[in-house]
Amino acid sequence: MSAGTLYMLPVTLGADNIQQALPQEVIQLTQGLETFIVENEKTARRFLGLVKTAKPVRELTLLTLNEHTTDTDLPALLAPLLAGQDVGLMSEAGCPGIADPGARLAALAHRKNIRVAPLVGPSSILLALMGSGLNGQRFAFLGYLPSDKQARIQRIKDIERQSRQQQETQIFIETPYRNQHLLEDMLAHCAAETRLCIARNISLPTELIVSKPIKDWKKSELPELHKQPTVFLLLA
Repeated sequence: MSAGTLYMLPVTLGADNIQQALPQEVIQLTQGLETFIVENEKTARRFLGLVKTAKPVRELTLLTLNEHTTDTDLPALLAPLLAGQDVGLMSEAGCPGIADPGARLAALAHRKNIRVAPLVGPSSILLALMGSGLNGQRFAFLGYLPSDKQARIQRIKDIERQSRQQQETQIFIETPYRNQHLLEDMLAHCAAETRLCIARNISLPTELIVSKPIKDWKKSELPELHKQPTVFLLLA
């Protein structure tokens, strides 16, 4: 028996704009699947309800893959695929495998000769870069910065130095309740001419994407970022 396909299913970035955010082919494929590997079961069920899957959501099989899933747990998640079923892998928001634990499962699927098929959909990281006006030829995604204030400040200085040396856009995120602290630290410790883009709530009605030098941010009324998904981009 041949193995099924692991479909990397993008989801919306927090809104109900299914038709706007996802191609019709992706919606149709998602509607036909019966087994999903998800980061958060509650948000996954809500999304699948909006997609209107062929089977009622309560009858679908949802398996969990999150930051608490160990490497020894991963093989069991591939069992439906090895039995010939097609399976959808979903992040809590955006594209699975990017700043997301789904990358570990995709890596194991490749080792097991299971087809991994990425599908088109929204990624806050790429959308932020597209809208930033910063260098899109050379860039790096750094994930989360340290939570400790002194370690975070040092990391910001290192990021700025790397950006200046390589002329490379540095992209990073923060736990939403620490967004405002991160912004304050960047304004206090980055050079005046360093450009900073703040991309908040991408694709939502409250979307904000603004790029300007640190010196101009200091003269501006700062946006409210507390508990709001935000991507930060820096180019020195």
